[in-house]
Amino acid sequence: MKKLIHSTVLISYVLIILITIIYLVYTGIAYYNTSLEERFYHPHHNWFKPSGAFGHGLGIIGTLLIVFGVTIYIARKRYNFLSKVIRLKYLLEFHIFLCTLGPVMVLFHTAFKFGGIVSIAFWSMVAVVLSGVIGRFIYIQIPRTIEGRELSLNEVKNLKTDLTTVLHGQFHLDDDTRQIVVSFTNEQLSSDKKYTISELVKVLKNKGIHKNERVAIKKMVKQERSLSRKIARLHNMQNLFKYWHVAHLPFALIMLIIVVIHVGITLAFGYKWIF
Repeated sequence: MKKLIHSTVLISYVLIILITIIYLVYTGIAYYNTSLEERFYHPHHNWFKPSGAFGHGLGIIGTLLIVFGVTIYIARKRYNFLSKVIRLKYLLEFHIFLCTLGPVMVLFHTAFKFGGIVSIAFWSMVAVVLSGVIGRFIYIQIPRTIEGRELSLNEVKNLKTDLTTVLHGQFHLDDDTRQIVVSFTNEQLSSDKKYTISELVKVLKNKGIHKNERVAIKKMVKQERSLSRKIARLHNMQNLFKYWHVAHLPFALIMLIIVVIHVGITLAFGYKWIF
């Protein structure tokens, strides 16, 4: 049930972003396709331009989404804010959602007109979004507790069961069958020989193992294989995650600093929205 709800939420995030993009393109494509020199004469220029009611609003809302997404994620990760309410991985997904939807709105706020310090902020924003997607991929490769805490190598190894003991105690398999099942926890015997789960099922079937027991053993072998893969790549993923911060954080800081400067200049020149 939880997995279904989680999947529904993720699909909702994607749909909201796609619907927003489609709506923004549909409503403003005629204006955005107009050359920069001729936009001043477009009948909806005062609506879609960056300082217009629509364009300015997109910039404000997009910026607020980004700031809120960054703030709430940092507060949860570093200060355990709402730690009893929401898991870190779910908040990370919400953070990615807001920090993808926000830049989309900021993009349309610029009316695809980049120049000066704004262009630096825009490309920094693009780098942040792209690196965030990569970071999400690396993040999910690192085993974590149900609360989202990163597991150490020893903790991951402790998750592995004593498969031989379980096979003997729970399924009462003979020594020969147990050895065969354990051998299938290694996905590759040599460079030219791989053990597949379907082959394991055939072996168990030939051994006369009941269907329900075959399903249970198959599930256990899959879990052991998954843990073995996680152990093998844990160190690499942890290093990659450290290096990822080197790329993600500076671009995020550059973007936020320039946004603050941009907002300050806008206010100094007296630009106001609908207030």
